[in-house]
Amino acid sequence: MPGSARSTSLPATPEFVPGLELARAFYDEVVGSLLDGVEHSAALLGTGSDVLGFDTERSTDHAWGPRLQVFVAEQDVARTSAAIDGGIPDEFRGWATRFGWDDVPATHHVVVTSIDEWTHARLGFDPRQPIALESWLSTPQQILLEATAGDVFHDPRGELARMREALAWYPDELWLWLLACQWRRIDQEEPFVGRTAEVGDGLGSRVLCARLVRDAMRLAFLLERRYAPYSKWLGSAFRRLDAYDALGPPLGRVLAAPGHAARETALVESMEALARLHNAAGVTKPLDEAAGHFHDRPFRVLGSGRFVTACLDEVTDERLRSLPLVGAVDQLADSTDLLSHPRTFEQLAETYRTWLYGP
Repeated sequence: MPGSARSTSLPATPEFVPGLELARAFYDEVVGSLLDGVEHSAALLGTGSDVLGFDTERSTDHAWGPRLQVFVAEQDVARTSAAIDGGIPDEFRGWATRFGWDDVPATHHVVVTSIDEWTHARLGFDPRQPIALESWLSTPQQILLEATAGDVFHDPRGELARMREALAWYPDELWLWLLACQWRRIDQEEPFVGRTAEVGDGLGSRVLCARLVRDAMRLAFLLERRYAPYSKWLGSAFRRLDAYDALGPPLGRVLAAPGHAARETALVESMEALARLHNAAGVTKPLDEAAGHFHDRPFRVLGSGRFVTACLDEVTDERLRSLPLVGAVDQLADSTDLLSHPRTFEQLAETYRTWLYGP
C-alpha cells in the first residue's frame, strides 16, 4: 500500500490471538451493544488470512485489528454505520480499531452493508436465488471459500446461514464434470515428464512435475468437496485434507527428487494414491488403480483418461456434456487479477453462458 501507517498504531504490540477469535470478542463486547434494537446479522467473511484461519503474528504487521461485517437492511446502512462509527473505542484489547495511510482517511474495521450489496460486490450474483450454471463456473473457488469460511456471530433470521448453505458446494453433476476436467489436466501432461527427461530437458521435466503436483492437490480438494484457496494458502489447506497423509509425502518426493527415475517413481506413487482416493470417494464405478506404460514407450503413467471418461459417464446434463473440458474459471486460468476481481471474472460468465446455451 502507498504511504506509511498513521499514528493510530499502539506503542506496544499486544499478544497475538487469531483474528476470528478477536472478531467474535469485538462483536460480543463492543459492536453488538451498539446495535441494540437494530435487526442485523454479523460475521467475519471475505478476504484475509484470518477468515481462512491461517493468520499468525506475521499477519499483524499491516491493517490488522478487530474487524467484521454487519449486515442490515439497505435503508439502515447509513445510520447504522454512523452509530457504530460514533461508538467504537480507538482500541480493543490493545489493538487499534481504526487504520489508515497518510493519503487515505482512517476508518474503523466494521463494514456495515446489506447482504444484497455484499454478495453482488463479492460474487456478482445473489446466492439466495437459484444459482445459474454460468455463475458457478465463473466464480473462483477462493471467492466461494471467502463466503463460506470465516464465522458468523449473529444471524437471528438465518439469512447468512442460507446464503452460506447455498454456496457450500457445487451441484452434484457439475462437481462430476469438474472432476473430469481436473483429471483431464493430469491426463494431458503426465506422459510429458518422461519424454522431456529423455531428450535431456531436466528443467522442463521438473516444471511439468510441479504442475502435476499442483493439479493433484487441487483434485484432492475436489474429491473431498472442499474449495481450494489461492496459491499462498494452497499447501496449508492441503495439509488439512484427509488425503494429505496418503498424497502429501509422495508429492513432496516428486518435487525433491534429484533425477528423472526418482521423480517418476514418486509421481506414479502419487497418481496411484489419487486413483485410490477417487475410488474411495465412490463418485464413479471403481477403476484400476495401477499405473502402466504410455503406449510402448518406457514412461509409466496412470492413464488418467480412464477417470475422465468415468466421471463424464455419470453426467446426464447435456449442457455440461456439451462444454469443452476446460473446467471452471480457476481450472481455465491462473491470473490473480482475473481470479480476484468480480468485475473481471464475472465477464467470463457470458462466455460460459454462450457455451451452455448458444449465442
